[in-house]
Amino acid sequence: MHKPWHSLIFGLSLFLALGLLSFTFPKNGLELMPGIRFHFASSGALFAANSTKKDISKVLAEVDAVDTSFALTTTTGEVLEPVKDSSVRLITSIQMRSPQALKSFFDALTHLKTDPTAIRVLHYGDSQIEGDRITDYLRLKLQGQFGGRGPGLMSLTPISPSVINRLAGSAGWDRYGIFTAKDKRVSHLNYGILAGFSRFAEYKKPGDSVGLITASLVVTTTKLGGTNAMAYNEIKLFYGGSKAKTWAEFYEGPALISADSLEAGASFRVKEYPVMQGSNTHTFKFSGKDSPDFYALSLESSDGVMVDNIALRGSSGTFFHQINPTQLKQFHDYLNTKLIILQFGGNALPAIKDATMAINYANYLRGQIIVLKKAVPGASILFIGPSDMSIKEGTDYVTYPYLEDVRDAIKKVALESDCAFFDMYDCMGGKNSMPGWVDQKLAASDYIHFSPQGARKIATLFYSALIREYNNYLKSIH
Repeated sequence: MHKPWHSLIFGLSLFLALGLLSFTFPKNGLELMPGIRFHFASSGALFAANSTKKDISKVLAEVDAVDTSFALTTTTGEVLEPVKDSSVRLITSIQMRSPQALKSFFDALTHLKTDPTAIRVLHYGDSQIEGDRITDYLRLKLQGQFGGRGPGLMSLTPISPSVINRLAGSAGWDRYGIFTAKDKRVSHLNYGILAGFSRFAEYKKPGDSVGLITASLVVTTTKLGGTNAMAYNEIKLFYGGSKAKTWAEFYEGPALISADSLEAGASFRVKEYPVMQGSNTHTFKFSGKDSPDFYALSLESSDGVMVDNIALRGSSGTFFHQINPTQLKQFHDYLNTKLIILQFGGNALPAIKDATMAINYANYLRGQIIVLKKAVPGASILFIGPSDMSIKEGTDYVTYPYLEDVRDAIKKVALESDCAFFDMYDCMGGKNSMPGWVDQKLAASDYIHFSPQGARKIATLFYSALIREYNNYLKSIH
């Protein structure tokens, strides 16, 4: 007959056996067969949970204490810089070799007082900024101070949903990209400002029979982006490359606002549609024998600051050289781009095996910066370094090997290229800080991506650093 003490003895015996095994098991594990190694948790791992986890409570307290007040100017021209009272010192500043790195952008912000013509901030990044994370806060703050309305550029076939805009297309829509690898279905390099485009019909080969093709697209703006995001007064459709004219009808709610042809040919065309704010749902209806390449749709205003979220899942940021440079320049000239934010590095990390590979990756990024400077010489460029990312080591989650090498190499290239650099890794708390963010529900259980709440905290730090530099700029010109 089974007695309760039998279970107790069995449990104690099992615990003792596992404890002895943890002390005697080889540190590097046992190789069962080539490529397969069996590991057993060490005694330290068994008796000291989360031994490598960093306490980020001071970091989060610093974030909550950040003052993101707008720059204030007195009637005499004196600039009052926001005061932040905190004993905790973090690297939340934007690093530059000289103030010239952001001068073009700050000049443009200042000139908005006399010339309200809209300027552009393009925020490129990987999946870390999907869903408008980080970008939305920057847009909210900049438009609140300098004017501007609308969420800006978006793909007609987005990879991930946005909290601001919902897009629903009819059957037949497809995406063609270059930001991870060149789409083999495309014979040209006209990928547009979003490094990809959309079509409602496949490319046809010579001799293929072509009938009339119809398609539709519905764009709905939600209240989640705030008042400014909903108050855009024009929609722009960027397209090109069609072999024939395409008939396009534009509806605001149920009302037909425009019915006209989209021109054939060329790699850069823009169709503008006024918006009367009678509805936040807009419908496009297309018909023709070929689909244009639709590079982007933009909900915007003609004044203030437009801040575009360009999230490119899986990208390492090494694609700009593959886009037609003439077309890229046409886009930037039209958009009046004044700041380009590049936030990449995370997708490259799993392939980085040593410090030399980290340097090589950063040098690829140097080439991309050169391409962008040629396309838009009047814009500033700011690089946001990678966040902390964790892999499992025994029972702990620890920082990816060579993450700091990648961060350091990117920073070196950015500064040498006269770009600004924001260190997101240090802002989080540095090495092994990600588990603390996960515990606080500020990052996902993949130990890579921020949650919406975590992204807002990082965005607060970034904006605080940016507006601090703008205040310093204002002091220098008064």
